[in-house]
Amino acid sequence: MLRLTGILVTLVTAIAVAALTWPGFFRIDGLFPVAQIISFRAPVVLALAGIAVLFLLLAVVRRVRAFAFAMTLVLLAGAAIGGATLTSRGMGSTTLPEKDANSVRVMTWNTAGEATPPDDIARTAVAMSADIVTLPETTIEVGEKVAVQMRELGHPMWAFHTEYGVDGWAADSTTLLISPSLGEYSVIASSQNGTSNTSTVPSAVAMPVSGDGPIIVAAHAVAPRQSAMADWRHDLQWLADQCASANVIMAGDFNATVEHMARLGSDGGTLGRCHDAASVTGNGAVGTWPTSVPALLGAPIDHVMATSAWRATGSVVLTALDGSGSDHRPLIVQLERTSG
Repeated sequence: MLRLTGILVTLVTAIAVAALTWPGFFRIDGLFPVAQIISFRAPVVLALAGIAVLFLLLAVVRRVRAFAFAMTLVLLAGAAIGGATLTSRGMGSTTLPEKDANSVRVMTWNTAGEATPPDDIARTAVAMSADIVTLPETTIEVGEKVAVQMRELGHPMWAFHTEYGVDGWAADSTTLLISPSLGEYSVIASSQNGTSNTSTVPSAVAMPVSGDGPIIVAAHAVAPRQSAMADWRHDLQWLADQCASANVIMAGDFNATVEHMARLGSDGGTLGRCHDAASVTGNGAVGTWPTSVPALLGAPIDHVMATSAWRATGSVVLTALDGSGSDHRPLIVQLERTSG
């Protein structure tokens, strides 16, 4: 009886480890609470490794040795595969290539409303030579202050925004700053009035009025709380749909990792036709939220994405601003124009 129980426990554990390792294969990446757990792949890997060590120690007891060794192998396999996945996405790159005429730098930072001073946002954007800045949970009043300060620092920007009109809720507004060097832009009406937008917190879609600039999407998906799972899945699908055109740059707080996007890509993209820039430039495993834990233990839920008209050549997740007030870290990506 003890032997049979051990086999059943090992089998159930193997299935659970496989589900957490390949959630998309089992189609559970969008279900509560799996969606929340897999956001933190690094802690899951550490937990699997830690439990494996405990079972290895238990193997000194002869009566349960076979069971303990089997459990150790299952848990170590899951930890190894998870660790390999993290390594392949990048555990941290801190430099950007030199910028030239074909380069565009994109910065995204969920500022948590008024928690982050406009001066910090402006100085960071200027220091990073950002051409596009997406600021979820930032009002247009704050965004205009940022734009004014950037202009005074010799880096002018146009300020746009979308809001849903819920008084006193910072998450109700998303601000987008665009350099005049990219041409003239306008936020489309459907994203402004909410007829086509993310469900609970707004995203902004800016179309070029002049020039050959990309469609720019400042993204903000609702957090996957248990009561909001359907809205969260809707938001990710809506964001994927924005990446249907050939020339799109999308950046913001997706409240999702690439695990959650596994079945939403098309034509080889991560989300729609957009590719996740951090994952191909050495920062795909670096957590952007929350700032209260080390970056490698956090969740990479803020992203910069682009379609094939752009190639990501570098990215940086800034950890030096963890005390600025926001619970998110800024992500900066350099993109180069391609012929695609």
